[in-house]
Amino acid sequence: MSFFEDIAAALDAEGIESRVNDDVMFVPITSDLEIQFVEIDAILPAANVYIAAADVDEDDEDFEAVLVSVAFSVEDAVEAVDRHIATDQVVTVLRDLLEGTDERIAGLEFAQDDFNPNLVVAEVANDSELRVLVETVDGIPSAVVRFVAFDFNEEAIEDAEDEAIFNLWETDDALLIGSDEQLSLAASGEAGLTGPVIEVPAETLELGTYTDFDRLFDVLSLVFDQALDWEAQLVAFDGDEYDEPDVYDIFGEDDGDGDDSYRLDFDEDSVELEDDAVSEGTDGHEEADVKSGE
Repeated sequence: MSFFEDIAAALDAEGIESRVNDDVMFVPITSDLEIQFVEIDAILPAANVYIAAADVDEDDEDFEAVLVSVAFSVEDAVEAVDRHIATDQVVTVLRDLLEGTDERIAGLEFAQDDFNPNLVVAEVANDSELRVLVETVDGIPSAVVRFVAFDFNEEAIEDAEDEAIFNLWETDDALLIGSDEQLSLAASGEAGLTGPVIEVPAETLELGTYTDFDRLFDVLSLVFDQALDWEAQLVAFDGDEYDEPDVYDIFGEDDGDGDDSYRLDFDEDSVELEDDAVSEGTDGHEEADVKSGE
């Protein structure tokens, strides 16, 4: 069998269609994209692997196929196809999330993370975020979903900002300029100064990893409905508003003296017992003195 016939048989075993025209093998990825294998050595064997727009005439001036790899075996060829199919699925899901094409996430507005293009974030509830990381894990497109609830204590955050700005202005560069210039430069990040980074306490609710993207959208719809309730349960409670039960007053007889109400204090010298509280001793005496320390 030829190299292309071997590749075709291996792809067919995975349920992937292919066709051969002259010295080129075409493997459709989507309705718009396909992988093309061009044999360059029948003995080695070897084939260039291209990504190209599907159903485009090779004589078309706008036709462009991009060389992405070289396959030296059937395994290389199948791996290249699987990788590009997975990549296309990841891109498709990210686009659906960002564009809100599915009605189940109509209430969510996702934005792409500034540092990780595979991470999209949507603001939910009052001070929470829904984060979806879509990437290929071991060759399988997967989506990791997290719900992050922030505990915004405005007073604590303001104190942290003040401290961070103070530390920023204590640098050698900052001491050389005026306060107005410091504010301007800190905001812009120029002259080697960067704005303060404030860490906000947060609680994370792990919502699972999904390879079934239809189920993913069902889960995201549920997250939108439950966001307020989850946020209320995850953020830290205010200790000043929480009435702690008095564990010391187990008999309801505390004397109300504050923190010392559960302590027992004895007279330095002695404690005289009342007549009706005297325990009759073995010698029959009706009066007793209890000496401290004796």
